[in-house]
Amino acid sequence: MIDLTAAEVADLTGGRLAAPPTTRVDGPTVIDSRTVSAGALFVALAGDTSDGHDHAAGAVADGAALVLASRELDGVPSVVVDDVPRALGLLAAEHLRRLRADGALQVVAVTGSVGKTTTKDLLGHVLSASGPTVMPRASFNNEIGLPLTVLQADTQTRYLVLEMGASAPGDLTYLTGIAPPDVSIVLAVGSAHLGGFGGIEGVARAKSEIVTGLAPGGVAVLNADDLRVVAMRDLAPGRVVTFGTVRDADLRATDVTIDRLGRVSCTVAAGERTERLSLRLVGEHHLTNALATLAAAVELGVDLTEAAALVGSSDPASPHRMAVTDRADGVTIIDDSYNANPDSMRAALKALAVVAGRDRRSVAVLGEMLELGPDSRDQHDEIGRLVVRLNIKLLVVVGAGASGLADGATQEGSWGKEVVEVEDVAAAERFLADELRSGDVVLVKSSNGSGLWRLGDSLTAVTA
Repeated sequence: MIDLTAAEVADLTGGRLAAPPTTRVDGPTVIDSRTVSAGALFVALAGDTSDGHDHAAGAVADGAALVLASRELDGVPSVVVDDVPRALGLLAAEHLRRLRADGALQVVAVTGSVGKTTTKDLLGHVLSASGPTVMPRASFNNEIGLPLTVLQADTQTRYLVLEMGASAPGDLTYLTGIAPPDVSIVLAVGSAHLGGFGGIEGVARAKSEIVTGLAPGGVAVLNADDLRVVAMRDLAPGRVVTFGTVRDADLRATDVTIDRLGRVSCTVAAGERTERLSLRLVGEHHLTNALATLAAAVELGVDLTEAAALVGSSDPASPHRMAVTDRADGVTIIDDSYNANPDSMRAALKALAVVAGRDRRSVAVLGEMLELGPDSRDQHDEIGRLVVRLNIKLLVVVGAGASGLADGATQEGSWGKEVVEVEDVAAAERFLADELRSGDVVLVKSSNGSGLWRLGDSLTAVTA
């Protein structure tokens, strides 16, 4: 929460002051006029479907002290800038610099092609037990969400947890310029957003920006199981800590098992210490997120025993991410519909196969994976083939953009009624209402833009 005058906001952002210079901004920074409170800074963003400038006067009437805008607003106290997102970033950077002047606040940032939000949630759960912690809502991981998260911190904040996403080279350099991390975590280099990077090596270079952007004295926490990630140690300006299952990882998981509900247990070894870790989260891929959290938490001063207990007690904290619901009618829904790429699809399908086992029918309801570039068709084809190899009993493909899933499954050997294609979410809901029966285990997964999360909501809302 900032505490600045309108004149200071104008000076920091290079904007033109259109408000009394002594106007004090001492409330939250918001982009939704419905969340305004007294003393707030309302950031007027122009989007595809709405323009915050149209709501600026109403925001001030509801208590906002000042508006950050890109055009003149008659009668509205404002600072007018050329680039509102950039100005928001400048404010966040200065706010964090002032908070860090006392030396108590520590910043931990996480990136990776998969697992960012879950790891962010785990970190928030662990660190909040040791001191006041600020972390993003949902996936606030871009040039708008990250500054808004930074601006939530105050003088009492001990830990600032940040999720950093990238859709193109330079994105993480920009974000670390706003908030240089004391601890940077890289989870994985995978095939998300391939269209924006030109290939997997481009993804690796982009993710490495969170390492080169460390604060002085900062520590890079790297996944030793991912060769592209661990190679980033050569770019680190300071110390490197690794995690994983390989024998030379600094924090290593051994004796890994997975139960019939898809939950991982293992022994964690760090130096001379060992701890038993048992996760409540469903899916063996969460082991990477858990180990990353433990390694970062220890670097931030949390005892390993305490950190392992807190990670083990964590349930899914963000919606539509491997959230398991056992319905009254005997159907189990695994809702992982928030987002998808080939790596997370593989992990979720493996979890579906484990949870269903031999006694229950497995049903995969899959939509399109977006932003895969020219390889999109092949990537969907490969996932369709994996569905068959995992012996998933029924594949429901939602939308024309996901048709490669059906092609791959058919080419791999599915036939008859094992693959069903439907045109949209509504059609999928109608089909499943008649098709599902007691004992079924249903995975719902696709990229966020497909809207399949609405199906996840409707399936989990069934009460009988």
